[in-house]
Amino acid sequence: MPGQVVDSTSIFKDNIFKGRVLFCTGGGSGICRAMTESVMRHGANAVIVGRNVDRLTAAAKELSNATGSRCVPAQADVRNPAQLKAAVEKAIAEFGRIDFVICGAAGNFLAPISGLSENAFKTVIEIDTLGTYHTIKATLPHVRKSKGSYIHVSATLHYRGTPYQAHVSAAKAAVDALSNVVAVEEGPWGVRSNVIAPGPIAGTEGADRLFPKDKAVSEKMMAAIPAGRYGNVKDIANATVFLLSDAASYISGQVLIVDGGSHHVDKPFIPYPAAVLDPSIMKTRL
Repeated sequence: MPGQVVDSTSIFKDNIFKGRVLFCTGGGSGICRAMTESVMRHGANAVIVGRNVDRLTAAAKELSNATGSRCVPAQADVRNPAQLKAAVEKAIAEFGRIDFVICGAAGNFLAPISGLSENAFKTVIEIDTLGTYHTIKATLPHVRKSKGSYIHVSATLHYRGTPYQAHVSAAKAAVDALSNVVAVEEGPWGVRSNVIAPGPIAGTEGADRLFPKDKAVSEKMMAAIPAGRYGNVKDIANATVFLLSDAASYISGQVLIVDGGSHHVDKPFIPYPAAVLDPSIMKTRL
């Protein structure tokens, strides 16, 4: 029987982050929302950042109600440094500190290099890589004060050549490199920086875009994962709680892959080489 996901509250004490504050980009939905909720369930207050103010406001209310901690929405586009600085100022005005930062804003889609426009490539780099850099720059003075911790949400796509994923592979490789530099430069200030690299996580926007639509193909793909199942957002949330906790105080500059072992046996999730020889066969997937 494949190992089943558990709630972090069944493993960690529910007050380990009491008095701490999380700043999370992309926290209004998907994996980053689950990461935010898990940290809040252990006592932290949070500020979630994104472009869609209605979705942010609704998510903040739901997260506050679900956890008993406070969650505040802050509208900002991570590509815009001034907007991010304003979001940080709002966090400080509300809570007076920032202890944890999750850099999670991201964008992805399927496209071969031959069909990928320069603007599309640039957009993903701006959201993932520059967005991470801008978030680090805006929050760093406060994370230094609190001797806090960064988590950058990456991927495993760039560990090998993944067809139709040149844009996000390049962007996430840069994110991993940024995290390493933060760990080294900011370690003497008491700051830690790590990466979580999710594998295939079911029920997310990314999965909806990238997973095969054919149920039989999807089930075959799942069966090839050593852990015997697709990931759950709680798997990423549990890794988040561990990395931000004092149990991980000597862990910095690392990549924690949360994929059930799948990157060791991964095959392209598109028909290969057929899809690169004739991209038209992917029309039902794009």
